Amino acid sequence: MKYNKTSFLPALLLILAAFAVAAIQTQDEAALEAKARDIHTRVLSVDTHCDTPGRMTRPGWDVGERHEPGLRESGQIDLPRMKEGCLDALFFGCFTGQGPLTEAGYANSKARAIAQIDAVEAMTAKYPGLVGKATTPADAARLKKEGKLSAFIGVENGYPIGDDLSMVEALAKRGVRYITLCHSSDNQICDSSTDRRAPEDMGLSEFGKKVVAECNRLGIMVDVSHMSDKSFADVIKASKAPVIASHSCCRELCDNPRNLNDGMIKALAANGGVLQMCFLSGYLVPPQANPERDAARKALEEKYGTFETMDPAKRNEAMAAFRELSRKYPDTQAKVKDIVDHIDHIVKLVGIDYVGIGTDFDGGGGVEDCNDVSRMYRVTMELLRRGYTEPQIQKIWGGNIMRVLQKVIDIAG
Repeated sequence: MKYNKTSFLPALLLILAAFAVAAIQTQDEAALEAKARDIHTRVLSVDTHCDTPGRMTRPGWDVGERHEPGLRESGQIDLPRMKEGCLDALFFGCFTGQGPLTEAGYANSKARAIAQIDAVEAMTAKYPGLVGKATTPADAARLKKEGKLSAFIGVENGYPIGDDLSMVEALAKRGVRYITLCHSSDNQICDSSTDRRAPEDMGLSEFGKKVVAECNRLGIMVDVSHMSDKSFADVIKASKAPVIASHSCCRELCDNPRNLNDGMIKALAANGGVLQMCFLSGYLVPPQANPERDAARKALEEKYGTFETMDPAKRNEAMAAFRELSRKYPDTQAKVKDIVDHIDHIVKLVGIDYVGIGTDFDGGGGVEDCNDVSRMYRVTMELLRRGYTEPQIQKIWGGNIMRVLQKVIDIAG
């Protein structure tokens, strides 16, 4: 058999050129990763929200051990993978879902929140060479200098406060540095952006105004993520200190009620606060329409109701059903570039001083090319691709949120 040299040589050259381009791209990516990792040796990197404490209360799961990424039982965060991903500091969010506004409901929620705070403190006691508890920016700076990770504590959902204002001070004494005033349903403090009890948005309650004032007095950051639009506006008006959105995105790019619209972002910037980018795909990119999936989801919600009122066996059954639904109808997956699109939007709208990172890992967060903490440096790689400088990257990764925390502490006096 004879080859036609006239047609064979050009094809061979094209193949060789493709290999050469791929090799150059690989080298470029490796160089970019090396540059990102080098920046992280100097920059304090902070993630303001994860739900890992819920996993840490499970018997047999150890946050100090490395778990293989991608496995459901591994979760998305552990201390060794934090090191791998160049993440220095993490606000461990002690989450309680919304239940009935009753004394029994409050007591149950309080017990779960305290158990998670205990788990975070147990982690720092068990692994003092790896991680230390932090409550101030100075703590985080010192721990980084010592080569250790920082564990801040946040409480996601003000539900455990109940109707007892002294609970805010009790949380402050445990080292809590932010409280997300509500979660996915209205509570005694304010109305939520989702799962509303009534059509009218009632905003911040009178008790909620007292909670905001107590947070200001005690040096606790008020977190507006999950709030309704009126609740957000009421908090901005009521707070004497800057507030944060610990894990939200931009409604202009993804029309989800959990995100902040441009007017809210401008108000947050005027307040001196900061909006921390959530890695949840549903907040980053508009989902593709799928009536069949939506109908199936609604049917499951009607069947199972509120998770918080379920016994453990029923809750496991419901979670398995929702996992199967997600497998059958996978959501549109965002990528790191989509996260940085939202960062770009905020920077163009109000400037570099009002944006940061709040992944929501172990609580639904995770994008296709950064689905656990070991790949966090990829955000820095994308920032570098777009021309962000090291001082700008420093602000995004930790400078802005640490500025806000220090201001909140200073105002508390």
